[in-house]
Amino acid sequence: MSIAAVRRAARETVSGLPREFWWLWTSTLVNRLGAFVATFMALYLTLDRGYSASYAGLVASLHGLGGVVSALGAGVMADRLGRRPTLLVAQTSTAGFVALLGFVRDPVSIAAVAFFVGMASNASRPAVQAMMADIVRPEDRVRAFSLNYWAINLGFAVSSMAAGFIAEFSYLAGFLIEAGMTLVCAVVVFAKLPESRPAPTAKEAAGDVGLGTVVRDGRFMSVVGLSFLVALVFQQGSVGLPVAMGEAGFSPADYGMAIAVNGVLIVALQIPVTRFIEHRDPRRLLVVSSVLAGYGFGLTAFAGSVGVFALTVCVWTLAEIVNAPTQTGLVVRLSPVHGRGRYQGMYTLSWSVASLIAPLLSGFVIDRLGAEWLWGLCAAVGTAAGFGYAALMRRLPGEEPAKGMEKETAGAAEVGAA
Repeated sequence: MSIAAVRRAARETVSGLPREFWWLWTSTLVNRLGAFVATFMALYLTLDRGYSASYAGLVASLHGLGGVVSALGAGVMADRLGRRPTLLVAQTSTAGFVALLGFVRDPVSIAAVAFFVGMASNASRPAVQAMMADIVRPEDRVRAFSLNYWAINLGFAVSSMAAGFIAEFSYLAGFLIEAGMTLVCAVVVFAKLPESRPAPTAKEAAGDVGLGTVVRDGRFMSVVGLSFLVALVFQQGSVGLPVAMGEAGFSPADYGMAIAVNGVLIVALQIPVTRFIEHRDPRRLLVVSSVLAGYGFGLTAFAGSVGVFALTVCVWTLAEIVNAPTQTGLVVRLSPVHGRGRYQGMYTLSWSVASLIAPLLSGFVIDRLGAEWLWGLCAAVGTAAGFGYAALMRRLPGEEPAKGMEKETAGAAEVGAA
């Protein structure tokens, strides 16, 4: 491909998206560039503070539990108070709790603050996704969600490398740097992002969307359930794979080399793959990505070298690249405009619960049955999710115009009539 073709493809990838989206994207990137705590928390607790691995696992679980607790509450806040206030509260709270975590020393206090860090940091996700749906045209949403996912992974890749160097110097510095960068995100939101929550019509105000409405939405809750199954599979990259490789005699460095392929491929391929899938049938994409994820992990049962492990990572990473923006876009399509925060909160909950259950599930299966059974179950779960998507999504609802698009459409019609 020529340089001119690459430039044209890059222009087409970023063109047509509103300025507000890019400020939100910038906030996401800055946030992930400063995400040091999640990377070195276990090392901080075991090496620097001298706690046991079991205690470090408990703290990690409490951090995840905080995310579960906040997912639905943050979705309600995004709909009732607005996207912007929810983001500001979540990001300033996260900054405060992360900074505090660097100073507390008592084990009970550390565990409690870690819970609040998880709760505050996860609270911004429903608001970000709802705001993105508000400000981006329907035909551009998959591309927008993909660009946001790319920013998350690019930021995480950089922060993961930086975390090691920062930890060598000072763990406290890592906590304070993350707190400072999270505050920068809040400043960006405050200075550059207006509220995007659509004003409800009289009919919508009379029939307010509550959490009960979300739970009674059978089709959407089925999608949430399928998302949970897919999330269980993807979580094995960080919970089941390192344990299985360790039991097979591979070193932590070997696992690091294999899993690094995931981040490299996402950064390299997320944008070009999105250009390929952007206007394709989401049902087929979700069916294919679910099955590909399941069998990508299933192939791990036959891996006997770091190179083969890396090849299996390539397979399920491709599934992740396709699944992430397509799934988020589907949630928007199934959500009423004035209930996007709650619907996104329920979707976020499926991943938060999966992050809690996956470590327990993988540990139980590996200890009782062996790693081969875990990879076989991944293949079965991925296949089941694929069949589920095929059955549920035979008829998708149409997409409503993004905020402000109604006026543009009406204006164009008037010009055409003249």
